[in-house]
Amino acid sequence: MELGYGQINTRSAASQIADQLQQAIIDGRLKVDERLPTEEELAAQFGVSRPTVREALKRLAARHLIRSRRGPTGGTFVSGPSPEELATSLSTSVTLLAATGGSNLDDMAMARLELEAICCRHAAENRTQEHLDELRAELALQRDPSISDQDFCASDVRFHRIIVHAAGNAFLRFLMNAILEVLMPVSNMIIFRVRDRKEIVAYHARMITALDARDPDMAVATLAELIDYIRTQYEKAEEQNGARRS
Repeated sequence: MELGYGQINTRSAASQIADQLQQAIIDGRLKVDERLPTEEELAAQFGVSRPTVREALKRLAARHLIRSRRGPTGGTFVSGPSPEELATSLSTSVTLLAATGGSNLDDMAMARLELEAICCRHAAENRTQEHLDELRAELALQRDPSISDQDFCASDVRFHRIIVHAAGNAFLRFLMNAILEVLMPVSNMIIFRVRDRKEIVAYHARMITALDARDPDMAVATLAELIDYIRTQYEKAEEQNGARRS
């Protein structure tokens, strides 16, 4: 099977082959569950040695784009990454971006507000009674003064994840879960000493009221106030840290 690949330079040939095969998967020339040509056939097509092809396939396997199967019907097959693998990869990228200073809290807060606001609007329309019950259960937990900061933060993440799920959009859920699972714990870790749990709980209660009433404007406005509160607490935490360092 000839797929019309481009010419390969001798430098980083394995990487180039892996990239071209990946592009063939992306643009549909190679379908999920389709068997790839053999190493010998690929080597002939690309004009390289079999070890070079083998290294390229290892790179694709590391990206979760192919899988090998033994036996009479075996071979190497296209295997699209699972949603869980994609979410893990995206979360890792977001974590590295935040940890290396590639983005600051204002950037994170703005991105979260814009994306979660869309979720709030759709959740106001699509939420079910089950979603409301789950939100209220988290709110009851957050109102318990005996729970640890770690448990409060975990409940905080779950609360907003429920809203995202209530929006009923699989792609938004994929994007937002990575943001919530990474950015919320980062911001919570910074502000937990200066924030007031009761303030967070009050915002959450108002968001439930808005979703219950199917009022998207109230839900988005409350979310904006919540994120603005988080920004303010972040600045306060930074001031305290600066004072301690001096």
